[in-house]
Amino acid sequence: MSFRRVVRQSKFRHVFGQAVKADQCYDDIRVSRVTWDSSFCAVNPKFVAVIVEASGGGAFLVLPLSKTGRIDKSYPTVCGHTGPVLDIDWCPHNDEVIASGSEDCTVKVWQIPENGLAAPLVEPVVSLEGHSKRVGIVTWHPTARNVLLSAGCDNVVVIWNVGSGEELFRLEDQHPDMIYSASWNRDGSLFCTACKDKSVRILDPRRGTVIKEKEKAHEGARPMRAIFLADGKVFTTGFSRMSERQLALWDPNNLDEPIAVQEMDSSNGVLLPFYDPDTSVVYLCGKGDSSIRYFEITDEAPYVHFLNTYISKDPQRGMGFMSKRGLDVNKCEIARFYKLHERKCEPIIMTVPRKSDLFQDDLYPDTAGPEPPMEAEDWVAGRDAMPLLISLKDGYVPSKQRDLKVTRKNVLSTATASSASAASSGAAKSSGSTHLSAAASHPAGIPTIHHPDDKKVEELIEEVRALKLVVQAQGKRIAKLEEQLARIEDGDV
Repeated sequence: MSFRRVVRQSKFRHVFGQAVKADQCYDDIRVSRVTWDSSFCAVNPKFVAVIVEASGGGAFLVLPLSKTGRIDKSYPTVCGHTGPVLDIDWCPHNDEVIASGSEDCTVKVWQIPENGLAAPLVEPVVSLEGHSKRVGIVTWHPTARNVLLSAGCDNVVVIWNVGSGEELFRLEDQHPDMIYSASWNRDGSLFCTACKDKSVRILDPRRGTVIKEKEKAHEGARPMRAIFLADGKVFTTGFSRMSERQLALWDPNNLDEPIAVQEMDSSNGVLLPFYDPDTSVVYLCGKGDSSIRYFEITDEAPYVHFLNTYISKDPQRGMGFMSKRGLDVNKCEIARFYKLHERKCEPIIMTVPRKSDLFQDDLYPDTAGPEPPMEAEDWVAGRDAMPLLISLKDGYVPSKQRDLKVTRKNVLSTATASSASAASSGAAKSSGSTHLSAAASHPAGIPTIHHPDDKKVEELIEEVRALKLVVQAQGKRIAKLEEQLARIEDGDV
């Protein structure tokens, strides 16, 4: 007699989520109320960034991970946008560089000082202007240094070389309606999008063509999301015709029918998928939900296996997902979320229960490291490369970050970009620090242009330093006046 195995064997079957204690949360943060379905939060092993409410423009907060507790109202923000910030994304190859997209139709890239912000950051390293409507999506290339994708409500996708501040590729006619999401594949040769016309498309950015398209991936009218998995399959979330939330798994070689499709519930919040390529686990966080569902994706039917649900009392306004490099491997932590409430950010730790304190190599295969395998020019020339992997056995030790230095095509732009870089990164770094070489950030075939007069450059840098001191003094004065105004409004004075 043969006995059928009733319970599927999986090392992630008992994963459980736990919120940290109150003193390890980030309190008194005014999370943005803008009506846009992005995650509003981005995290890396050094910083947590949260889009916040700002009067007269757009801003986001950047906090060192260790700065828990109550965040002062006068804490400096990144506030160079003239309209609300809609999306932010940390560079996977530099933990001090972050990109932001805004309603002001621009994409800006910022260099955060090593120890966090001491004064409001107004000047980006580079401002990228190429969209005619608000920019709702920014996402970095996984394997090429300084390559950034942005998508706007003008239905245009632009690929940028941040190192030279120029547009590499522009995809204008592939999307007839608003783009809801964009996701690169593992080696960055393709990306997939979910669009308001209910289609999921797989595109080759260098050829500017749609490789595959699935119409009506989800039949409901509410927003969809699509992400690439490590094996090349596409995972989508959306709504059925009856407005029930769905998830589906697709094989790009045959998009006629999904490999798997599951209906979940009838809530109306958009499901944001977060994917861990090392464990093949997908976490679904619904906006306005108070739960996180997680699924394991395998090669055996039914392919998408429900694992468990983390349930809490309070609904989430947004969610940040920590990369593997920032997790505590000694506690068998396989994921960490940063859940945004109305006035705080709360870390949630996902753990696999194990009795041993030794390193669990089955839970932590080698993961993508911070070093990119190629430069922007290599990728533009047609090269593809998988991420360079690192071991987490002794924990991740961050290396010295190189400054992002923008080298433009003409001398005037170079001087301007140098000043912006100096202003945003504070006092000049020590002579031993590494800079992005002009050759690396220059498009292939264009000679590097050196400034003819070094003395003028030094004078310019001195002037920038002096201006920065004035800005800091004014920033402190404004903060003081705002505090006095708040006291008057509260009736304390």
